[in-house]
Amino acid sequence: MGSTRRNFIKKATAGTLGVALTGGINSVSAKNYSRIIGANDRIQVAIQGLGRRWGAYIDAIVKKSNNIELIYLCDVMKKQRENAAKKISNHIDYKPKLENDIRAILDDKKIDAIFMATPDHWHAPGACMAMQANKHVYLEKPCSHNPKESELLVAYQTKYKKLVQMGNQQRSSKESTEIINDIHNGIIGNPYKAIAFYTNSRGEVPLPKKSAPPEGLDWELFQGPSPRKDYMHDTWDYNWHWYGWDFGTAETGNNATHELDIARWALQVDYPIYVDVYSGKFQYPNDGWEMYDTMEATFKFSGNKTIQWDGQSRNGYDKYGAGRGTIIYGSEGSVFIDRDGYKLFDLKGKLIKENITKGIEDGITLGGGGGLTTMHSENFFQAIRGKETLKSPINEGVVSQMLTHYANIASRIEKPFEVDENTGRIFDRDAMKLWSRTYEPGWEIKPV
Repeated sequence: MGSTRRNFIKKATAGTLGVALTGGINSVSAKNYSRIIGANDRIQVAIQGLGRRWGAYIDAIVKKSNNIELIYLCDVMKKQRENAAKKISNHIDYKPKLENDIRAILDDKKIDAIFMATPDHWHAPGACMAMQANKHVYLEKPCSHNPKESELLVAYQTKYKKLVQMGNQQRSSKESTEIINDIHNGIIGNPYKAIAFYTNSRGEVPLPKKSAPPEGLDWELFQGPSPRKDYMHDTWDYNWHWYGWDFGTAETGNNATHELDIARWALQVDYPIYVDVYSGKFQYPNDGWEMYDTMEATFKFSGNKTIQWDGQSRNGYDKYGAGRGTIIYGSEGSVFIDRDGYKLFDLKGKLIKENITKGIEDGITLGGGGGLTTMHSENFFQAIRGKETLKSPINEGVVSQMLTHYANIASRIEKPFEVDENTGRIFDRDAMKLWSRTYEPGWEIKPV
């Protein structure tokens, strides 16, 4: 954290986002974690959401030395529960219970922890429900659907003292940790700018049209916290990302979280003071994609530091020479960082050092599973046992997530705005109207 942020934390009062991001079990030592669960105890877990992401947890869960028992596989789609049961049967010699409704799992006192890999609108409500039910949570990105949910996540974590690991798994990369520590120690002088980028060649998506929900889908539970509406064809299977703001957070929430987190980590910044965005839908103009597919966002911070996000969802030209990554510019050199490792350059652009581990985590492949997720999951288990501290505790993760929320809000209101760098609040009435969202009655996250 920068000195401004540290000073604020000492002075902040309850009720602001700044206070919510401090304290709680995530910030205490590993020694104190030992009170949570005995170091040799088996951890019993459940997985909520069995789509493209859950398979990345398997290696860590089935590894004998981790001593994990998978009790439940939960999803609102019948065929995904069945497919997951078949897949996991190749790795374990017992059968997890298949469950449609996460609330039934939360009532089971044997469950210690839950992996949450649902659509975005379920993340924060599900995690808060889990913490209230005395469960630790591995929470996939984006950790929240809107800024208010970020506040509530940390408030719940502070109250219920449960571990919440955010799923930005590059925080567990030894190579990323190594070079960012070097950056903090001056290897490229004063780091002043970062470019975080993502490139994909997603294709045309169907025009949504009213239809019956697919066989086996519990449409009521899929919607969960979101206001009820009729099912539209092909919504449930990933295209919910692009069909409006009810369920998804667009590509920025979907993928920018990872690279923006690395950028913020490297530059040692928290909230920006100014946000500006250029965005639009430019590819396949007549298809069903309702969000932007192109975004360039600029975040300005105190100390003349800047982070830029360059996201191309449907134009596969790799203008930075890779599908995703983060470039850090300093007064004496620059660094390129991605999930494979890093490359360090001097001011003349000469490569002077690299540390690359090929294939440790998929880059833009759907699911994005691999070694980093395994390490991130194992860190979660070790933190529960009191042997390690979390690599990405929620009070840190929500700050990075706020950058994606700022970008989406600026895109939606089509104008830039200033931000209070201490509290994270926006100095714009139109922007603050999007600080939260409308919830289905009875599904609101209650303040604690």
